[in-house]
Amino acid sequence: VRLVESGGGLAQAGGSLTLSCEASGFTFSTYAMGWVRQAPGKEREFVATIYSHGGSPYYEASVKGRFSISRDNTRNTVYLQMNNLRPEDTGLYYCGKGLFGSANTLAIAYDAWGQGTQVTVSS
Repeated sequence: VRLVESGGGLAQAGGSLTLSCEASGFTFSTYAMGWVRQAPGKEREFVATIYSHGGSPYYEASVKGRFSISRDNTRNTVYLQMNNLRPEDTGLYYCGKGLFGSANTLAIAYDAWGQGTQVTVSS
């Protein structure tokens, strides 16, 4: 299993970034995918998750309405569109492969993670 995130960078508050995660080494369309983030000095926290078929996305409360998770099963890629960014969105963002097809917010429901991509939002 290999997960490679990209698209992170520096953005101003109110700006947008789109993260991508390209997957390989497994049948991508079979498994849920998710995004988590970790800010300096804080624990990793759930951000968003999506079912294997691309439906029923679920979001952490602070990003709901600003972030959108999607996937392209023909490209083995999951995306995180982030709009109206806030300084508190700063962190290292990781994508994860779910154990099953159903989306889940718990870290225990994921068995592989990428190396992460840094997002920094300035005020």
